[in-house]
Amino acid sequence: MNEAIISRCEEMIRKGSASFYHAFRGLPSPRREAVFVIYAFCRLIDDSVDEPDQAPYSIFQLQHHLKELDQAEGHFIWPALRWLFGEFPNLTKEPFFRQMEGQISDLTLTHYSTMKELEHYCYLVAGTVGEMLLPVLRDDNSVSAMTSGIALGKAMQIVNIVRDVGEDKARNRRYIPMELMVRHGYTMEDFEEGIVDERFISVIRELQEIASRWFEEGLADVNTYPPLSGFAVELAASFYASILDAVEANQYDVYTKRAFVTDERKMKLFLKLAAKHKKRSGKRNKAAVS
Repeated sequence: MNEAIISRCEEMIRKGSASFYHAFRGLPSPRREAVFVIYAFCRLIDDSVDEPDQAPYSIFQLQHHLKELDQAEGHFIWPALRWLFGEFPNLTKEPFFRQMEGQISDLTLTHYSTMKELEHYCYLVAGTVGEMLLPVLRDDNSVSAMTSGIALGKAMQIVNIVRDVGEDKARNRRYIPMELMVRHGYTMEDFEEGIVDERFISVIRELQEIASRWFEEGLADVNTYPPLSGFAVELAASFYASILDAVEANQYDVYTKRAFVTDERKMKLFLKLAAKHKKRSGKRNKAAVS
């Protein structure tokens, strides 16, 4: 694989998501490079809808080029993807097309009514990332692990939705389902005014609980991954889950404040998880020789 192309993909994940970059950069080659490529293409998909004026391709052009990948030229992502699918034959184009389907829905479905609608959206734009990563992070086709990977992606998307309420509102989008707002007595007028009170906090807490359940399901099979892959997945999940702690620290003001995890907090999470995996590895090795 051309090192310059991989470097371009790595730069995209390093700039676009420090959490993902620091979680996955410790993977062995070629798993590490594959994650960089997957992120880079997902970033292009996302930007084609959220930042269409700055994006190199429209979402429909991306669909076309992926369909005709063997002939696609003009951007480093196309040879990167050809390498990716050649290196990992268990990975298919389908989850990428499903993710694009979810992103296209952002063009028309901007305000959600039910949790069922939102869960389907979370699957399309983020559960599919689990479907992309599993064939890269492990060598088998475990159905259980795939189910968990999808749940983890959905959990992370809920975190994104909670964190980005204000930014999405500025784009005239409301991902918080109306049924949750009604259940807690929070109105559309309250949303438009950006009111943060006990009603709104109860809405966000319910979303947090949903995310927590999906995180738990998403990590259920983490011990069955190759050790470094499992560590990377668990670290990424811990970074993302901590964003919800930052939301709480900001007193749930997600309209005017962007919650983020500090470098100090990330280092503490890394060291805690590294110690946990070292202990787990020791037990595994001990069992192997006994």
